[in-house]
Parts: sequence; C-alpha cells; structure tokens
Amino acid sequence: MEKRFSLIQTIATAAAFSAVTAWYGFMFGRESARKDLEHLIEDLKRGNSPPPHS
Repeated sequence: MEKRFSLIQTIATAAAFSAVTAWYGFMFGRESARKDLEHLIEDLKRGNSPPPHS
C-alpha cells in the first residue's frame, strides 16, 4: 500500500515548517544582534554616551 499526501496536507506541512523556520531565524537573529550590540548596551547602562557617528 502506497502512502500519499493530499495537496492540503502538503501545504499544511510546508506552512508549519516555514513558520518554525521563521521563528528560529527571528530568535537567532535577535540573539546575534544582542551580542553584537552588547558593548553599546553596557555603555548606555553605565551612562556613557557612545561616540557620535559621522
């Protein structure tokens, strides 16, 4: 017996996979940005102003 997916099952599976992938991408991107900006955040917490950008 051959197991086959219907079109709706295929679309639902792809949508679920896409949603999970987007969520993980968002979370890892956010964590990466936090690490990149950690020195700036610490300076702001201590009250040091960052150097102006030209």
